[in-house]
Amino acid sequence: MMTVSEKNGTILWLTGWSISDSVFNRLRESLPDYRHIAVDYSEADTQEKMIHLTEIAAKNILSPLVIGGWSLGGLLALKLAALADGLLLFAATAQFTRSKEESDLGWADAYVRKMIAGLSKDREAVETKFRRMLFTEAEREEGIEQSLPFRHDWTTPALIAGLQILRGEEVFSQLQHTRCPIFLVHGTDDKICPYGAALELVSLIPQAMLHTIPFGGHAPFLGREEEIAKRFRSWWHEQSKNSN
Repeated sequence: MMTVSEKNGTILWLTGWSISDSVFNRLRESLPDYRHIAVDYSEADTQEKMIHLTEIAAKNILSPLVIGGWSLGGLLALKLAALADGLLLFAATAQFTRSKEESDLGWADAYVRKMIAGLSKDREAVETKFRRMLFTEAEREEGIEQSLPFRHDWTTPALIAGLQILRGEEVFSQLQHTRCPIFLVHGTDDKICPYGAALELVSLIPQAMLHTIPFGGHAPFLGREEEIAKRFRSWWHEQSKNSN
């Protein structure tokens, strides 16, 4: 007899740049009716290896498969959407670096290049500045920042590889072929991946549903795990029912 988790499927978790996948622990605890697997990027020393690890993990999971990705992980999830039955994305974008005219959709490439150069000079300063940008002042006052795991030991080559993916990868050409349903969660005050990127995704993917976090920052699931799990579960059950 099929277990509940086998019926509902597996969520493959892809974390954000420099962060341990333990950042998803409370979400996983709030979704006990699913199997959970994560990709470890901490020692992936090239872009190709990081992408390969993700692709192999996705290909080895039986359907139904949901790929859950945050930020960098969200971009990789979109890249591999053809392997999934659904996507659960947090603060995701189809292209992280943008031109000056598209500053409402992403960061300038020069800023990411500056981060890469800074890693070899003062890695801690680069990571500290990035982690501080994850949250709004209101979220810090609420103590949500305390939910972030202590620094995970990503190697410096892994950090550089992740930033190079953010510099070079885009999935616009794939979006028109994306058939799986997508549940997006995005904060309106995200300083790293602007809210405009979520609106762009919804406009390009008809089967995408956006759950907006008013005044939320770049980690819109932290401190809101139970609510998001409830909304995702309801949405996924509806998608599964419609596909049968």
